[in-house]
Amino acid sequence: MTDLDLGRDAYQYPVPGPANTNLADILERVLDKGIVIAGDIKIDLLDIELLTIRLRLFVASVDTAKKAGIDWWETDPALSSRAARNYLLDENRELRERLEALEAKTDETSEQ
Repeated sequence: MTDLDLGRDAYQYPVPGPANTNLADILERVLDKGIVIAGDIKIDLLDIELLTIRLRLFVASVDTAKKAGIDWWETDPALSSRAARNYLLDENRELRERLEALEAKTDETSEQ
């Protein structure tokens, strides 16, 4: 057997190529690591800035976002029932305090 014969036999087996990745793998990686997409739109007319829109998009899992210090969905009353309850409790407390202050003021003026 010659060296050429050995080489030819080695090529009979499939050679591993680049690993196939599907959309689920890519999405899992993006959510695990996070990705930031940023862009600015600027409209000028005769060197006068009329409008500037700054877009920032952060795509990540909830855990990754929390690690990055982003948790606004937990405190937004429109997105969190707990935040909505807290908002309503705070508003109710504030209204009761204002009402008590107004009643106290009314009592003072009626006494005079």
